Amino acid sequence: MRIGGRAAKKKQKGEPVRFAELADGDIVVHRDHGLGIYRGLSTVELFSVINDFMLIEYRDGDKLYLPVDRLNLISKYEGLSDKQPKIDKLGSQSWKTTKSKIKEEVWKVAQELLDIYALREIRKGRQFSPPGHLFQELEESFPFEETPGQQKAIDDVLDDLTSENPMDRLVCGDVGYGKTEVAIRAAFKVVEDGFQAAVLVPTTVLAEQHVKTFRERLKGFPVTVECINRFRTPAEQRRILKELAQGELNIIIGTHRLLSKDVIFHNLGLLVIDEEHRFGVAHKEKVKKMRAEVDILTLTATPIPRTLQMSLLNIRDLSVISSPRNTDVP
Repeated sequence: MRIGGRAAKKKQKGEPVRFAELADGDIVVHRDHGLGIYRGLSTVELFSVINDFMLIEYRDGDKLYLPVDRLNLISKYEGLSDKQPKIDKLGSQSWKTTKSKIKEEVWKVAQELLDIYALREIRKGRQFSPPGHLFQELEESFPFEETPGQQKAIDDVLDDLTSENPMDRLVCGDVGYGKTEVAIRAAFKVVEDGFQAAVLVPTTVLAEQHVKTFRERLKGFPVTVECINRFRTPAEQRRILKELAQGELNIIIGTHRLLSKDVIFHNLGLLVIDEEHRFGVAHKEKVKKMRAEVDILTLTATPIPRTLQMSLLNIRDLSVISSPRNTDVP
């Protein structure tokens, strides 16, 4: 048994964990001791003083009693997968080693991101032309009235595309708030100038939904839209990739299959990423390398904290659609 420190004489830094967020058996992270299992609250008498302590169980049954006024050292574990994490051994060097490795990786990722965004800042973008007659027809064919947030997002994207600087914009809005229409207009603007657009989605079902929506909206316009995923036969995939490489295909929608080595674009101008946080590490690495080369538009309903943080720090531009469209308005 170990007592995790006496009551602090001055206010500790950090946001304390709330008991309402914890249940017996939850994994928690102690800043100094690593991953343990929350086992509730205990009242302990120490040096003739009765105090409340959080009980944390570590590997081999070791227990840590943490005073409730030191809860700033604890946070709830939130993993990126459903895999059960490995509980640390109290007093061992494993947690210090893990923290050291994480710091190195964080600095590495931060440096890579800074390099990428520095390159994007110093290089000039393609500076697409202002919306033309066909684009105005596309706007007029929209069967709904744009919400203020949706219209602002569209205007932001068009401003980015027609400026000298390459676009890297995050459009945040809940399901049904009209993010897809923003992507359709961005892709159409790029195609209007003779470039290709790619839409990267996390699931096959979503890819099929998007290709249906894109085709319905662009029906009657000189734009070709295709989808590549596991539902396409090998022969269909070969045809699609050939047309893509030769510039005969304007917009391609697909899963991580779009990131394969055999996918060659004729003149890619825009990459739309739907729910970037749902892609794996290897896929994100490939996308990261593309950021310095093409205009990027990211759509999300639930931005990951790092992505949102980058937007708030003006490393990435942010547009928020805060209200749903009114489907009753013609």
